[in-house]
Amino acid sequence: VQLQASGGGLVQAGDSLRLSCVASGRTFGVYNVGWFRQAPGKEREFVAVIGWTDNTYYADSLKGRFTISRDNAKNTVYLQMKSLKAEDTAVYYCAADRAWLGANVRYDHWGQGTLVTVSS
Repeated sequence: VQLQASGGGLVQAGDSLRLSCVASGRTFGVYNVGWFRQAPGKEREFVAVIGWTDNTYYADSLKGRFTISRDNAKNTVYLQMKSLKAEDTAVYYCAADRAWLGANVRYDHWGQGTLVTVSS
């Protein structure tokens, strides 16, 4: 499966933004899809993941502000982000794997990333 992340941009602190991850392939519905982010000079960190059964798991620090969802008919996973803070500035990546990996970065398939910049 190939992934294409989009929806990033420059926003102000407190704004909301929705990222999209569109996948190619007819078997998208059986993949678990996660979002990760990487800020300048920092390691890639887990954001959220949604399973093929629609189960979800979030980084503790982001619960309540970020929501992951999927629309299998559109081969798309979304990351809705609200009350954005300057520290949310990062390149956001989506990743997919048939196995449930949760916060582990060892996903088989990765998108190219989309930059989110939050100005304070």
